[in-house]
Amino acid sequence: MEEKYSKIFKKEIPTLIVVFAVFLFSFGYGVFGTGEEREEEADKIKIVTTTTMLCDMVKNIAGDKAEVTGLMGSGVDPHLYQAGAGDVFTMENSDVVIYNGLHLEGKMGDIFENLSSMGKTVICASDGVETSHLIETSSGVYDPHIWFDVSIWKEAAEHVSKSLCDADPKNSIYYEENLRNYLGELDDLEIYIEDKLKELPEEKRILVTAHDAFGYFGKAYGFQVEGLQGISTDAQTGTKDISLMAKFISDNKIKAVFAENSLPKATINALCEAVQNKGFETKIGGQLYSDSLGDEENGGETYIKAVKSNVDTIVRELS
Repeated sequence: MEEKYSKIFKKEIPTLIVVFAVFLFSFGYGVFGTGEEREEEADKIKIVTTTTMLCDMVKNIAGDKAEVTGLMGSGVDPHLYQAGAGDVFTMENSDVVIYNGLHLEGKMGDIFENLSSMGKTVICASDGVETSHLIETSSGVYDPHIWFDVSIWKEAAEHVSKSLCDADPKNSIYYEENLRNYLGELDDLEIYIEDKLKELPEEKRILVTAHDAFGYFGKAYGFQVEGLQGISTDAQTGTKDISLMAKFISDNKIKAVFAENSLPKATINALCEAVQNKGFETKIGGQLYSDSLGDEENGGETYIKAVKSNVDTIVRELS
């Protein structure tokens, strides 16, 4: 009996060895990839971005030559965002950090300065925007919401691309080509906006939102923009602010006001109630993407999709 099983075992050993070798090869390939693939992954630069808008822009420019990580997720307010220890670790272990600037990421300024002093490549996207194109507020600071004017967002994209070329020169031609393609898509976006806004009469172009984020949009596309809160969501909204805005809405017979995806709806709900108390009915005309993009579930996960969604919503609700 023992001799019988011994012969069977010896006969099966070569087959078992082959099967085991195939398993090891498949496992190693699946987990670690080929040597060439591992080298390509290791060769990619690591880029960390702050806002969702920047993350989308950089992915368009950097393509598969970089590993792009966004710190802020969908619906996150960059004005109030505080970087945790994990965020700082991620930035310190990256090759490039890209942020909007103009105090949008107001609670992260010291972190960017520290990273620069460490020799990290830190890119401020708004540094690429002509100062004359920026909106200066009554308090003497520039409005940071530059992505609401597509032409200005192009300037920021060109600056980011050039900075990436400097940081990773071996892939500069690739980045430049991707930039050209992206700028072409933004050209098409501008045409879409202009065509869509033709559906909305000029006298109805009054945009009331939860905070004063749409100044660049208003300047570029002919809207009077009124925000319940100031440029930064750090500002407090009082009953007087709500009452004054309610009177403005009632006097101008504005049929819809807009919530924002990065802010709670409490103040905009209170505004609608205040308008009703003044004898006029207005409604929340939908939610706009303001300081953050959306996600795949709601269809606003890219800059271009979010801008189109905003324009479609505004035109539909104010017409």
